[in-house]
This record gives sequence, C-alpha cells and structure tokens, in this order.
Amino acid sequence: MKKNLIILMAAGMTLTLGSCSLFNKSTGTAGGSGDSGKDVSQEAVLPHDREHIAAKKEIRTYTPEEIAKGVVKGDWAIEQVNGKPAVGEKAPYLKFSPSEKRVYGNNGCNSLNGGYTYNPKDSTISFSQMATTMMMCHKEGITDYEINAALEATRYYTWDEKNSDYYLHFLDSNRREVMTLMHQNFDFLNGSWKVAMINKTKVDNPDVQLVIDVDEAKIHGNTGCNILNGAMEIDMDAANSISFSSIATTRMACPPTENYETEFIVALEEASTAKPISPTEVLLFNSQGTQVLKLVRM
Repeated sequence: MKKNLIILMAAGMTLTLGSCSLFNKSTGTAGGSGDSGKDVSQEAVLPHDREHIAAKKEIRTYTPEEIAKGVVKGDWAIEQVNGKPAVGEKAPYLKFSPSEKRVYGNNGCNSLNGGYTYNPKDSTISFSQMATTMMMCHKEGITDYEINAALEATRYYTWDEKNSDYYLHFLDSNRREVMTLMHQNFDFLNGSWKVAMINKTKVDNPDVQLVIDVDEAKIHGNTGCNILNGAMEIDMDAANSISFSSIATTRMACPPTENYETEFIVALEEASTAKPISPTEVLLFNSQGTQVLKLVRM
C-alpha cells in the first residue's frame, strides 16, 4: 500500500479521506522517532499559477530522442481517463520535472503536486506524496476524483505518436489504460521573429517584429512604429493551443503608409493555435482555423 498523503484545503485546513487513498493525510511514525499514532503532516507546495511553473526551462524542453528513451518529463494535457474525455472546470494537465522528481498540474478543478518515479527499462511509473487543494468542484465530464483515482492506479506507461503529436498512456497493474495524455511543447516559438504576413497581407515593413519568451510566458515586439509588450498563456485543451493577452503599446503617432499596427494587434489577440511549418517559419491560426500570422525566424 502506498503511503497515505495529505490534502490541503484552499483555506489552509486539512481534510482526511479514505485510509488507502494516494491523496490523503498521513498518520504514523515520523522519521522513526517512535511517535506512532501521531499525525505526520506535510505541507504541499502547490503551484500558484501556470506561468510560475512554466518559468522552469527543463519542463518544456523535450526531444523525440528523449521520448524514444522513455524519459518522462515536460508538459502534458490529460486527454482521457478510463476511455472518457477529460473535461473539467479547468483543462486538466500534468507537468513533470525530473530533476525535482516532482509532478505538478490540475485535475480539472484543483491544483495538485507530488513525487513521481519511473524506470524506462520495465516501463514502470508511480506517484507518491500527492497533495491537492480542496476547492468545491462541480461535475463536468471527468471529475477530479476520477483523475486522482487513475493516478493512484497507475503502474506502467507507454508511448505512441499520431499526426506528429506524442501521447503518453498510463496503465494499471493489469496493463489496462487508465489515462491518456498529449504532449505540449512550445519551444519552437522561442526567439525573435519577423512578421511576414498578417492575415492574407504580406508585410513589407522589416520593423514589424515579435520576440516570444516561452519560459517567461511573455512577448515583446514592434508594430513597425510602436513598441509592443504582452503575455502568453498556454492552453492545455488542445495541441499547440495558445493565447496572447495584456497587449500594450507605446503611443507614437504612426504614418498611414505601411501601418500594420491595428491588424497586428488584432491578429495576436485572435491567435489560438501555433504550428511550425519549417525550422524557420511558424503559422498562427484563430479559433476557426484561419491563418492570422506568419512568422519568419530572424
């Protein structure tokens, strides 16, 4: 039986669940000190927001070679649990940090974190020391309870690839699939870009540029006249799903000729998906799948 673990309520209170749950408060001996029967409390270190976790570069960096070797790390959207679509109040996801041997994420309602160990030789994986906030959750599709139960049942993992997307599968002790996750990787967006097209219009002004910092979840750039700054958020609902927000510019008066400022800002606000088409070119699409920006690496 795995160690019973603590669950923290959002207000800082604790709640004890069933005695065999992976997400429980632990009772027993503390460090062999002989305090048998006393509560052994562990305060969870919960992620405050997605940007805080994204600042760790190693979490996002993931190569096909590492996937082939069975390395478990990076950002993963939870797609299915026990064969059902994983739909919650929030997009459920897991983020693996191998140097810390910890996993962070959200179960569709509450933030969670804990330890994980895996062995590529026999494809085993297990979770421990799991803790979660305890916000009141409405049932929408897969519940937070089902995701927690699937993580507790997980013993093995496998990979596959579909249409250039990588999927991670968690299996129970009977090799039955309990969870499917899809890899999220936005490293291809990092760097400095020239804006080559806005919607169907070719941009002739070389000063229209964009710098994307995935690790810091920020964007900087130039509209061809004004300096631009903003934030970038990764959406775990679908592959390569993103959004740009809090976009602000300086207020210099711009000449009417070759002025792409308004179109550029609108295109950034509409962008919802990014797709690399070559090592030096990226396309951004809106929610209807229409291309709104073409970027060329500088």
